[in-house]
Amino acid sequence: MQNIKVYITEHKERFLNELTDLLKIPSISADSAFTQDVIDTAGMVKQRLEEAGCDQVEVFETDGHPIVYAEKILAAELPTILVYGHYDVQPPDPLELWDSPPFEPIIKQTDEHPEGAIYARGASDDKGQMYMHIKGVEFMIQTGQLPCNVKFMIEGEEEVGSNSLSTFVAEHKDKLANDIILISDTGLIANDIPSITTGLRGLSYVEVEVTGPNRDLHSGLYGGAVANPINILAQMIASLHDENNHITIPGFYDSVETLSKEERAEMAKAPFDVLAYQKDLAIASVYGEKGYTTHERSSIRPTLDVNGIWGGYIGQGAKTVIASKAHAKISMRLVPNQDWKEITQRFKAHFEKMAPKGVTVKVIPHHGGQAYVTPIDTIGYQAASKAMETTFGKTPIPMRRGGSIPIVSLFEKELGSKSILMGFGLDSDAIHSPNEHFGVWNYLKGIETIPYFYSYFTQLTNTSSN
Repeated sequence: MQNIKVYITEHKERFLNELTDLLKIPSISADSAFTQDVIDTAGMVKQRLEEAGCDQVEVFETDGHPIVYAEKILAAELPTILVYGHYDVQPPDPLELWDSPPFEPIIKQTDEHPEGAIYARGASDDKGQMYMHIKGVEFMIQTGQLPCNVKFMIEGEEEVGSNSLSTFVAEHKDKLANDIILISDTGLIANDIPSITTGLRGLSYVEVEVTGPNRDLHSGLYGGAVANPINILAQMIASLHDENNHITIPGFYDSVETLSKEERAEMAKAPFDVLAYQKDLAIASVYGEKGYTTHERSSIRPTLDVNGIWGGYIGQGAKTVIASKAHAKISMRLVPNQDWKEITQRFKAHFEKMAPKGVTVKVIPHHGGQAYVTPIDTIGYQAASKAMETTFGKTPIPMRRGGSIPIVSLFEKELGSKSILMGFGLDSDAIHSPNEHFGVWNYLKGIETIPYFYSYFTQLTNTSSN
């Protein structure tokens, strides 16, 4: 790939400025107060794809947030790569824990990022990683080195379940037809240890509501005489794990994939420093399901976690009440063979059944998706591995990750395409947390590496068909 490093050096300031402009827009898909910001972000993504040289760029309205589609078709007989990404972001709360405003991007140097990291909500997840692809394709088009066809599908609902995307994909199969799907919404083991994600966990996300008396009550007059929904909810949540941190929902593990000793031994070869891990998180010890390592707990084992809990009085000072209602949001990360809809129903049945008399329980399913594993003997994986080896100087390690990208399994079902998860973030990027950031080095390394994927994928596809 000729002159890629020169091109990046010449355009580095512009690349950073364009990403900064994108990060300034609070495209929070979960909050309707930011609907116009989401629309504005879609418009900016459209503009940047046009400037990069795509021939056809469209913004598709949906029942939710817009989907941006673009393409550059050179010839029907050439391979086609479909790039998927998302421009929506998580809410930035709690705001008081940010060192700088979440939508006022700044670049700061750190020990981990001596070349600087850009701090803003969405910097790593996924605006920065999505935008690498636009710049990589810009380089190939502007220098006449695009070796194949390319399509983009950039959505605005990934952080809320991609509800509109399934309909869009089903209705536009011909438009989205491709040979491989390329996604950067994952990460590296470290900047000097490249890796490619080969597996993601599935997800079931629910909200629960426990209702007791028909109004908030004086805790002196009624305390001890009626069920307190907050107390009950706390007890119910606590009972969802046993003493070994094993999830107690009946049938929860029935379909869980069990890896062989050999497979687990291969996983264990990936570098992991538990003391550094604890130091980074400021924790005294790791924690989790008995019988598994930290990496296994966060990648090949299912989990259940409370993501938020509220009820009663939480303002300044004291107010002695027994709340009428208590609420919690709960996510379950799932592994291959666990069906997210089945798990959601199992959770609902169990949670409702264990509610004591004196309260009523309501379980509200939100969204979910299936786990995904991609083989490493495909042309797509080989192209990604060669691309990273070219720019990193090392063969990347295949890694399963604990996060979820629910639409990956949908793509394979609807489009018949495998996805390559070639991310450039780090676990320490604080995605979904205050002070999210993305290393400048990582951003530029992604732009450098992506064109090599196009080149190698085209070469390997042509070789295999001859």
